[in-house]
Amino acid sequence: MNAVVALIVGFVVAVIGYRFYASRVDARIIQADPKRATPATMYMDGVDFMPTSRNILFGYQFKSIAGAGPIIGPIIAIQWGWLPALLWILLGTFFIGWVQDYSSAMIAVRNEGASFGGLSYRFISPRARIILLSFIYFYLLLIVGAFGNVVVSTAINLKAAPMAWLFLTIAGILAGQMIYRWRKDILLTTALTVLITLIGIWAGTMAPSDKVLGESLANSRWLWAIAAFVFCYFAAVLPIWRFALPINYVAAYIVFLGLFFGVIGVLVLRPDFTLPAYTEFTIKIGPMWPIMFVTIACGAISGWHSVVSSSGTARQLESELDARPVGAGVMFVEMVLAIFALIIAGTIYASPAEYGAAVAKGPGGVFAAGVGKFLGALGLPIELGRSYGSVMMIVLAITIMQLVVRFMKVATSELLGDVSPIFKNAHVGTFVASILGMVLVLTGWWQYLWVLFGGANQLMASLALMLITAWLMSEGRSTTWVFYPMIFMFVTTVAALLYTSYSLLSKVLSGAVKGEALIGNTIMGIVGFFLVIAAFFLAVEAFKAFGRYKTLKAQPVSA
Repeated sequence: MNAVVALIVGFVVAVIGYRFYASRVDARIIQADPKRATPATMYMDGVDFMPTSRNILFGYQFKSIAGAGPIIGPIIAIQWGWLPALLWILLGTFFIGWVQDYSSAMIAVRNEGASFGGLSYRFISPRARIILLSFIYFYLLLIVGAFGNVVVSTAINLKAAPMAWLFLTIAGILAGQMIYRWRKDILLTTALTVLITLIGIWAGTMAPSDKVLGESLANSRWLWAIAAFVFCYFAAVLPIWRFALPINYVAAYIVFLGLFFGVIGVLVLRPDFTLPAYTEFTIKIGPMWPIMFVTIACGAISGWHSVVSSSGTARQLESELDARPVGAGVMFVEMVLAIFALIIAGTIYASPAEYGAAVAKGPGGVFAAGVGKFLGALGLPIELGRSYGSVMMIVLAITIMQLVVRFMKVATSELLGDVSPIFKNAHVGTFVASILGMVLVLTGWWQYLWVLFGGANQLMASLALMLITAWLMSEGRSTTWVFYPMIFMFVTTVAALLYTSYSLLSKVLSGAVKGEALIGNTIMGIVGFFLVIAAFFLAVEAFKAFGRYKTLKAQPVSA
């Protein structure tokens, strides 16, 4: 099949899903009201609650949810064949992905910007709050480990990326200052800061890290891991407008531009898929069901999106009417990014063996090579195109990492703040999260870490849908559109986590792994089983709540 057909189908699904399905739910079930005050306008504190323009928030949401997931997932999952991967990206987004993102924002907006911890206490039970917060903390730990691994590997393998990362940081800080302190025009700010970042991409090709730092430092996993978590530290402790929000905003344009011109490159070259449409049901990392459904996470459905939408985006919406374009609309854009990554993996290699050799070195190199090829079709030098692809990869990962550490700081305060006041300190929570994340980054094998993260991520999605179902039932609204996706995701992801955790711990017990891999496998296996147990107990609490709401609904109203 030609790659252009895949793109056209993706655009059709996006238009139908957003203009008809999401619009219908918004108007008839949720009933977004522009006159209702949002948490951002009620509790504006300049730190987390900040009324933000829909245009800025669209970019923030995209870069906050579209990390390396919609790229790495399809690149790995094509090992089962491009057709199963494409179908899951399309159907997952249409029936589940946007549903979760949009409704996660709206449940928080309608409940004063409360986090999932507070929402689970309110709509399920006090016990559910502790269980969910525990789950979220270890789930976030897997995210920061997986994406930290991507950042470190990309910085080592693609030497042009670190310089662009530095320029992006400078541009983002400048954008925050220009928008929120100097009150400069948004178009001028955007043009200037994006230009600075583009100069950084070019500078990376002129001054790669091995020439600036030397071969030894440029290839040091310790150096780039420390750099990544120092970056995340500032993102976690500074006001959101000062660091995390503007950096994500600027980074979004880098990704948008790369995606836009990359898609045009696909239309120019019109490549055919060279890898098989279907290979076999079971590959090295596991069977198609359930493993493929957690390998492709962010491009179809992602629990991380629910955390961002509820704890971040919901606290910045100026109007409820902005929830559909920001929540649902961005998810469909991310779907197109996932399809673009799938096209890269499926068309630029002549054979499965050539693809296998490339992906073994890391999916970042695969993506950079594809971006270089398709931007090259538009006249951009191949090396500059590869540099652009490497920068897209690293900013997609690092901008997710910074938000994860920020949310881990909040989760630490909510979970342990009553035990000891020290855990309410932002610096303590951030430091603990960074140390734990570094352990996983430096010891975990990336493919197992990615699949385990994917399982935890999709399980988080099912728990978010579970909480949203309880909220809708409490208000007497239709739940079908969230209940059945929740059941599918819960069963699939529990199976995936059990399979992956068992595989990891069996290697440990058999003595098949030693040294750093022994530490990483043990931690990941135990965390995987813990998440399944926590999810089971939370499901029990949730279904008790469902029963209570049904009973209340069935009772006659007294005169």
